Amino acid sequence: MRAVLCKQFGLPETLVVEAVPALLPAAGEVVVRVKAAGVNFPDSLIIQNKYQIKAPLPFSPGGEFAGVISAVGEDVARFAVGQAVIGFTGWGAFAEEIAVTQDRLIPMPEGMPFDIAGSFLMTYGTCYHALKDRAQLAPGETVLVLGAAGGIGIAAVEIAKALGARVIAAASSADKLRTCIAHGADEAIDYQTEDLRERINALTGKQGVNVVVDPVGGSFSEPAFRSVGWRGRFLVVGFAGGEIPKIPLNLPLVKGSSIVGVFWGDFLRREPEGSERDLEDLVALYRAGKIKPLVSGRYSLDKTSDALYALIQRKVQGKIIIVP
Repeated sequence: MRAVLCKQFGLPETLVVEAVPALLPAAGEVVVRVKAAGVNFPDSLIIQNKYQIKAPLPFSPGGEFAGVISAVGEDVARFAVGQAVIGFTGWGAFAEEIAVTQDRLIPMPEGMPFDIAGSFLMTYGTCYHALKDRAQLAPGETVLVLGAAGGIGIAAVEIAKALGARVIAAASSADKLRTCIAHGADEAIDYQTEDLRERINALTGKQGVNVVVDPVGGSFSEPAFRSVGWRGRFLVVGFAGGEIPKIPLNLPLVKGSSIVGVFWGDFLRREPEGSERDLEDLVALYRAGKIKPLVSGRYSLDKTSDALYALIQRKVQGKIIIVP
């Protein structure tokens, strides 16, 4: 089979596509023929050895996928050959096949296309955990989403709306904000042409927002935190902008507010029962039509570096996928 390989840490152009031996499942493992693999910001970090999870060289990047089971190992009782599944793993999905333990899989919902299934789990799982579990978002609260046209951003917009919130989307162009409005945002802020704090004050009557979803970091994090209202929650999701901000700690003190970390990958490992409930809720929201994942680009294995650069350069709206 063919796979994208990271043989040395570096930028996306260092990746190669090679033929590797077909996979055989060990006990408790399942081999899946990959139909679609979502491209996420951590993929661009793990190949540079900049992510909190370290992969041993050589490896295939790619942390989420959808496909059809081609083989099962001993002691696998939950899945069968020919079954369509969604999977989450630290790496390995940018390949024609992947071998994973059965606890990394869930059955693919009936009627869900592979494109969506392969790009659904990481962003929507992260945002549901962030808003429902970590922020304990209540109906009627106001949520500000930074980087709102990206994969995490669109998921946060849709989930916040599904949970009954008012959503303010912030992004870097009018085109991106149109996408946010189409996915349910109530208000939009172009933070390249508008002052973020002034617009938030105008939209909230100077009361501030209840929750900020920040997958970007960088220069907009502090003004967004300064726009949090009393008992607000600032969700630290990631640093796609490349810069880890330094927030003055007097701000949460005077606002009675919280800075809340969101690490969905470790939530899966540490709290499997809670993560299973979240995934069941997400599937129900999808079936009800309350979340509609956006897949805006499809790339072959040979174009994986192009896909990663599109993500790094923040040219992507919604999600993009690798189609082996």
